[in-house]
Amino acid sequence: QVFTFNAVEIQVQPSVKVKNGDPMSIICHADISKSTHFQLKHNFTIFKDRKLVFMTVSDKEDARYEVPVARSSDTGDYECIVEAGGKTKTSDSLHVWVKGMTKPILTAEKKEVLEGEVVKLRCDLPEEAPPLYFVFQKMKMNSTPQQKHVLEAHRNFSVMEFAVEEGDNILQFDCFGKRYVQLGFESSEHSNKTLVTVREPFIKPTLAARPSSNITEGDRIQFECSTVVARMRDIEIILQKNKTILNSVRDEKTLKYSTVATLEDNGEYLCKVEQGRASKTTKLNVHVSELFPKPILVASMNKLDENKELTLSCSISGFRKANFSVLRKNSNGDIWLKNSRNVTMRVNVNDTGAYICKAEVKGIVKESKPVRINVYAPVSKPTLSVASGLPEVVLGKPLWLICRSATGTPPITFTFYKGNEVKKIVINDTYATFLDENIRQNGKRGYKCDARNNHSSGVKTSNILNITVIVPIRNASLGSIPYGEVEDGSETAFLCSVNEGSWPILFRIFRKTDREVLLFEKSENADRVMWRKEAMSRQDTGVYYCIASNQANVDVKSHPITINVILASWQKGVIAAFVLIPIAGAVLLTLWWFLWKKKK
Repeated sequence: QVFTFNAVEIQVQPSVKVKNGDPMSIICHADISKSTHFQLKHNFTIFKDRKLVFMTVSDKEDARYEVPVARSSDTGDYECIVEAGGKTKTSDSLHVWVKGMTKPILTAEKKEVLEGEVVKLRCDLPEEAPPLYFVFQKMKMNSTPQQKHVLEAHRNFSVMEFAVEEGDNILQFDCFGKRYVQLGFESSEHSNKTLVTVREPFIKPTLAARPSSNITEGDRIQFECSTVVARMRDIEIILQKNKTILNSVRDEKTLKYSTVATLEDNGEYLCKVEQGRASKTTKLNVHVSELFPKPILVASMNKLDENKELTLSCSISGFRKANFSVLRKNSNGDIWLKNSRNVTMRVNVNDTGAYICKAEVKGIVKESKPVRINVYAPVSKPTLSVASGLPEVVLGKPLWLICRSATGTPPITFTFYKGNEVKKIVINDTYATFLDENIRQNGKRGYKCDARNNHSSGVKTSNILNITVIVPIRNASLGSIPYGEVEDGSETAFLCSVNEGSWPILFRIFRKTDREVLLFEKSENADRVMWRKEAMSRQDTGVYYCIASNQANVDVKSHPITINVILASWQKGVIAAFVLIPIAGAVLLTLWWFLWKKKK
């Protein structure tokens, strides 16, 4: 009994696209070849989206999975596995699409609600399988439906709440479902429409202003806001202007608010009635006419010297009957000066500041724009100095100057001069600095500065500051007479010189053997110095150099020279005498001996 699977095939009847609600059959067929005719048991297993949906055992080569009422949840990929005699064969996958969805059912918790309450809805798709998208719609006359969307991953119904707003009367609700199919969404029909009637818990409030909404500042105005309510409990009335709450009452039908009108009371007022979630508003525009314009403060002078007289005058254009007062602005509270339209005073520096005047008519107080008064003390004669202290600068280095006035009301304008040329103008409080980076050896060296402010005394000038330019040492050299070799006991002159450098110059001569020894040191108002060493000895042999420095504080070292101290001529003669006399004696003795022997 030999057999083999040729193929396993799966198909759907009537077609792979089935209308929602129609019957559907999934047929699995096994194509098998046998060596002889014999009975064979077949185990058929049908899967949808890899989940088992049908299983049967048959000696026939076909199996049928019947779906009497196809729903959108039956959409998916189907495949069949056949097992027989220890052999297994799987069909290709077949996609079946059940088009359309069942009509959803919508129910409302209440058929009648109050404004501010919520409508609770439930939408059911009883014959559909999750995941499902639900869309709820709230509809009212002459407006676009309001939609809310919900994804239900694990159930075939959803619940939703809609707030009942002011102006809602008769509301209609419906819902529909959606499911994801083949890279897109498939939608159901819309559900039944559900009607909900809305009742008002209170009527829209009325807002009135007495005696009128057009009023003159200084007059008293009274606002009254009222409503009619079905139930007094938890009712609240609020009066607002520019989002600022002016007054409020609870558990009452009427609110009253009174005030003396000012120009700031111009604008829109809002009365709001709230109860639970319900809210209704009414608006009223109020126009307040000006009783009198703001006063104007005029000063006889805005900038003046100390000890001068200042007059401040306050007035109202086209209006004279008012109570005036003059004040000086202060961060800790305005300082009262006088209850009058005119104030005259002799000022000092401490009177600098902002001044205002106030005018009062019928309890309405208005304030003028501030007037700035600046009182100036004269600047003192400035002093000009070098930041480093001493009136000198090294050639090639920058020069920092400071100009300072001990007294004087700021701002002070400082002007720096080099010679008679203006170099810099600085505005500051008490001092200013100037950097001169163009220092030349033969340039202008006289500096001065001016100081002035708004005082009538004018400009004050400092004394002229003369700056000494220090030229650094350049190219030190050391020479000697004699040079190189010096006889023992003889005199040697050393000359240390520089090519350039400001006087005085400090010259130092050193000898270096196994250590450095300072031999000579002297400060000279010259570019060279000579040092005489009277008696040289063998210990004076070594390397010599000199170092020159001045107020630039830079040591310049010469190239070294080598001095060898040798024997003097007389010392050589003595040595020669000590060597030659014994030799001459020996020669004469030898000669005498030969002559004596010959005679004998």
